[in-house]
Amino acid sequence: MTSNHFNSQHEFSVVKYYSVNSDEPSTIYLDSIRRAIGSIHPKTKINIMKFIILAIIAIALASCSPKPQAAQTAPPALPVATINTVTDTTYQEYPAAIDGVVNVEVRPQVSGSLQKVFVDEGAYVKAGQPLFKIDDAPFRAALNNALASQHAAEGALANARLEIEKLTPLVENKVISDYQLNSAKAAFNIAKANIEQAKANVSAAQINLGYTLIKAPVNGYIGRLLKKQGSLVGPTDTQELTQLSDVHDVHVYFSLSEQEFVTFKEQYPGATLKEKIQHLPAVTLLLSDNSAYAKQGKIDMIDGQFDKTTAAITIRASFANPEGLLRAGNTGKVRLGLQHKDALAVPESATIEMQDKVFVFTLADSNKVVKRPITIIAKSGANYLVKDGIKAGDQIVLSGIDHLQEGAVIQPQRNVDKVAANVSH
Repeated sequence: MTSNHFNSQHEFSVVKYYSVNSDEPSTIYLDSIRRAIGSIHPKTKINIMKFIILAIIAIALASCSPKPQAAQTAPPALPVATINTVTDTTYQEYPAAIDGVVNVEVRPQVSGSLQKVFVDEGAYVKAGQPLFKIDDAPFRAALNNALASQHAAEGALANARLEIEKLTPLVENKVISDYQLNSAKAAFNIAKANIEQAKANVSAAQINLGYTLIKAPVNGYIGRLLKKQGSLVGPTDTQELTQLSDVHDVHVYFSLSEQEFVTFKEQYPGATLKEKIQHLPAVTLLLSDNSAYAKQGKIDMIDGQFDKTTAAITIRASFANPEGLLRAGNTGKVRLGLQHKDALAVPESATIEMQDKVFVFTLADSNKVVKRPITIIAKSGANYLVKDGIKAGDQIVLSGIDHLQEGAVIQPQRNVDKVAANVSH
């Protein structure tokens, strides 16, 4: 009886493997298979051959069948809106330094030992109020010496007058020559000059004595006391005694760049800067905690030249400070409003930035998009205010622009009034 299993002395092996797509003839592939199954039972051999032939046919048909073509996709539906001109006011903040209307250094005008300090740091003082006292003993002695010199000069003057009175009748009676009388008159004039000099010395001594009591030159607040009682002070000291600031009104200084200054000037009417200053709106001061100061200020000075180092120009705004909340040395920010007439508002979300330039996609003929660079002059809320690059009436793509390419075709959706409400108004 013939067995259906493989004969043990025969191995199922393939001399060489050929793929279906191989350049070798398919008959070689079939012959290799026939030789490999030469020792298999005839019935089993027939079944295997049928299976192999069917597999080869299926693989050949699959490799020869044409690949399905990719289905054509429809153009993407993207929202678009028409750009119109708007009039808007934007606000720019500039770092600012605050200074008192009067901010003076208090220094001694004579040298000596600081005997008394009458005020404390931060105190409010009025003009003429004593602040410091320098030991005045040397200056009183100098005054007394000057007074003594004056009295001696006055005595010499009286003596010269008596000499003239004595010689005058003798000359008239021709007892003596007039030479002696003229000498007496010259001595009298010298005595008068000595008195004037003595009086000047007395005045100088009195002034120096007065300088020993240092008084407040203006109303204001005392700064730090940099010299303490007992210190030796003098007019040549590099460090002042203190600073005194009148802050009933304060000056706030900030700077504009050249381009910002040009834009700033173009906003307001007037042929000269003086005329333009009269038309400038009030400005707001933001304190260090970003809160707005209660009172608004007025720009009243524009510097005469630009700083060569920073290429910026300094502008001053004055603020009333009746409660003394602002002090010299404070910092903050000035919020300056700039009005933009006939500007084009473009949503920031409808722009894309590439290589330091900002672009929008405008809708052209046949619903193709064109990428255009725009020039931004300011930002208002979620919108950019655009100077050029587009014009009123252009339609731009509002969203989905990240993967758009130049010349791509889209299906515009114009019913986006809610989306574009901040654009077309």
